[in-house]
Amino acid sequence: MTTQDSAHAVKCELAAEVLRSSGKLRLKVTGWSMLPTIMPGDTLLIEQTGSETVSAGDIVLFSRDRRLFAHRVITNRNEASNREILTRGDAMPAPDPQVPECDVLGKVSFIVRNGRCFEPSRNPGLAERAVAALVRRSDFAARVVVGVHGLRQTSPGQSQGQTS
Repeated sequence: MTTQDSAHAVKCELAAEVLRSSGKLRLKVTGWSMLPTIMPGDTLLIEQTGSETVSAGDIVLFSRDRRLFAHRVITNRNEASNREILTRGDAMPAPDPQVPECDVLGKVSFIVRNGRCFEPSRNPGLAERAVAALVRRSDFAARVVVGVHGLRQTSPGQSQGQTS
């Protein structure tokens, strides 16, 4: 493991501990797995929750291999004493391996983008589903979506302090 990987793992463990101890966490997104619902640079507001309160369509934060993931719940299975959640990033071609309930850290309650705070949709609309399907099949499409998003953030008249 490189020094950079170790530093990232420590940051993830610290974030998980903050969420466990305070019940809330603000986390800046770096990955593309939830395009277009969650964009790189968005800030997620996460609230600690148990897996029993999570249902299909929710976006949960979980830990795996010393990393954090925020992915959408596909199913929440409760079999005897073993509760596991099946998740998938909106832009990912396949579901994640099942997430044991002990790895679920919290649920995304709000997304902050360009100074705007909104609740994530539990049921993405047709346009979001179409973009996610395209991004699943093409790295180029993912780069275009992220690039267009970046242009929107830096377009003329959108600098800090200006309102329209």
